[in-house]
Amino acid sequence: MSVPATTITFQFSDGQPAQTHVAAAGESVLDVALNNGIQLQHNCGGVCGCSTCHIYVNTGGDDLPEISDKEEDFIDRAENPRINSRLACQCVVDKDMQLVVTIPPQHFLGH
Repeated sequence: MSVPATTITFQFSDGQPAQTHVAAAGESVLDVALNNGIQLQHNCGGVCGCSTCHIYVNTGGDDLPEISDKEEDFIDRAENPRINSRLACQCVVDKDMQLVVTIPPQHFLGH
């Protein structure tokens, strides 16, 4: 019998194949991305101080912590924000969640 786990499927707007990784309760989407070698900008170090870890949450967003006013302010400054935009550092998972997220273009990497 398998034990349900939290998984995050990362989709990439640049055409890379999707990757699915297991996440521990209390980890953020940013943590899981970085722990698995997925490049996701995080200029502020993951403390909700910028908008560089902007992602789109396609599935499972209702299970995430509610968006804060501070996070919403930074998303407003992100490139191409959408109704399902979140900051990966603020998307902290719990157990038994299945998330699907898209990492938008990060053409500002290295600039």
